[in-house]
Amino acid sequence: MNLLPRSHKEFSDKDYWNKFFKKRGNKAFEWYGEYLELCSQLHKYIKQKDSILITGCGNSSLSADLYDIGFQNITNIDVSEVVIRQMTSINIHRTSMKFLCMDALNTTFEKESFSVVLDKGTLDALMPDDTEETIAQIDKYFAEIKRVLRLGGRFVCISLLQSHILAKLVSTFCDKSWMFRVVRCHEAEQKNAEEGDGMTLPVFAVVATKFKEMPQPIVEVCMAGDKMQRLQTAEELMSHVKSAQDAAFVTNGLARTNLMQPGVDSPRYTLYVVDQKGHAANKYAVFIVPQGRESEWLFGTPAGRKQLQESAQFGRLVVVILHRGHSFPSLDAVKEELAHSAKMLIPSGFAGQVHAGRSARSGAFVVEDVDVEGATHRRLVFLDNQMLVQSEAKLRQVRCTVDFGHISTYHSFMCVCACIARDARRDVTRAAVLGLGGGGLCMFLRKCWADVKIARDHFELKPDDNLHVEIKDGLDYLKDEATKDRFQITAVDIDPVMLEIARDHFELKPDDNLHVEIKDGLDYLKDEATKDPVMLEIARDHFELKPDDNLHYLLRDMDNKDRTLGLSCPPAQFLQDDVLCHVTTLLCDNGPDARPLVPSGTVPARRRAVPRHDAAL
Repeated sequence: MNLLPRSHKEFSDKDYWNKFFKKRGNKAFEWYGEYLELCSQLHKYIKQKDSILITGCGNSSLSADLYDIGFQNITNIDVSEVVIRQMTSINIHRTSMKFLCMDALNTTFEKESFSVVLDKGTLDALMPDDTEETIAQIDKYFAEIKRVLRLGGRFVCISLLQSHILAKLVSTFCDKSWMFRVVRCHEAEQKNAEEGDGMTLPVFAVVATKFKEMPQPIVEVCMAGDKMQRLQTAEELMSHVKSAQDAAFVTNGLARTNLMQPGVDSPRYTLYVVDQKGHAANKYAVFIVPQGRESEWLFGTPAGRKQLQESAQFGRLVVVILHRGHSFPSLDAVKEELAHSAKMLIPSGFAGQVHAGRSARSGAFVVEDVDVEGATHRRLVFLDNQMLVQSEAKLRQVRCTVDFGHISTYHSFMCVCACIARDARRDVTRAAVLGLGGGGLCMFLRKCWADVKIARDHFELKPDDNLHVEIKDGLDYLKDEATKDRFQITAVDIDPVMLEIARDHFELKPDDNLHVEIKDGLDYLKDEATKDPVMLEIARDHFELKPDDNLHYLLRDMDNKDRTLGLSCPPAQFLQDDVLCHVTTLLCDNGPDARPLVPSGTVPARRRAVPRHDAAL
């Protein structure tokens, strides 16, 4: 039975709706969600004491649901005599609720009769286009709403807010006599998605509140959560709505995505995105259907894919169909081919994404948890250079805390330099790490140095060592041991956002021996290398600074933003002659300068000149 109109004009035709409700019978037809999906918004703007007018009620159960929870003063109107007879019969026991056959464009109610006018889909049906004839009809409709509403009354309209409808609402109600709000109804959208194949359009609640003339219009929007955002202009509001609608169109496209091979008309893959409402045991997965089984019910139907997702217990499951007529060398080859598409389908807040943000210096970035050979690793990635992982930390399985005993391979190579050049005779060892990132290298050095000190001092007695007894106050002994062979680390980063990321997501814990400076690394090297010699002499004479108390280690862990130089890290400025001279001056004898050289393309001439300075270091 086809109930859809042959053209959009039939949406506003009385005869169409009479035929519609005769064919449908007593089964409720709900525009844009039922009471359960809309109640969170309706209860904010409708009170039990309100006198409520529902325009274009149809055979919706919304008014009955409101009545049953205490909203007794409800009047329903509709142009269809058929539906009014049906609804009067169905609700005969709801004695205080009225059903009247009346045109919402020309009502017979007294002026200011109602405190709420509720429209659920009626405006969308009355305004299928923006022709002069339609606009004239809507002008009558809005004029009636303004007439029957009391001062302080609310016009609540549930709508898809097509562009011409939103424009008309804005031009009518965005003035100094109305407070105008647009709220997105996510629950209604989710209901529609569950009943279909995951495809839906944004549903909005427009709330226009009638006031006496105000100094300026009030325009607000809420696209998520409960917090309203005050806007300066109606154009900003329309932009917010359009952005939500554009995103929904993209999402609907992703609900079933065909991946094509260049030059081939038939799709190579089809990807179905299935989302699960509520909390799921797991976050995100891609399921590759074995070739030849794509027609089975479990993989080839919406209900089957939904059951597959529920069995797998993933918040989002992407089901991949491999089409016939294409060759697939191996499962690993398929995974590699789909890797980028799978990453693009990761929903915000799901699939390991812990945090996303933007830095004024480094651009957009994400902190994400990924599975690496059965272990969870937390990574910091700048989206401008997604091929390079800026920072990585392994998470412990029990409490999901950072394991500071694990570092990346190239960090371990940098630490070898520190171990080789270590001198246990020093009371204080100073190291500088240029480029904080997630702080993993700094925390590893801090912990590793302390662990090595304990092992050396207390658990590695040689056979010819004599037992030493010291007559000393125990507190003094502990104090002396704590301050001997100290390892002081200064981490330098130009971006203050990196310190927040390291502290909030990678458990960086600065203390007396681990200090973070927000500063340009070039300035840090220059300032440290050109310290006032008079001040150094004062420090030696009066503060017991030893002549060799200089920087003992320099570890550079920075990425290069300029992709044209063929170098991912470090930045090319740090390979300049004057900077390398500063490093030579700054480091003490035998002090290593450890830096990764990661090529990303051609080798520039500048890199070939670096070794002559390395010889001096």
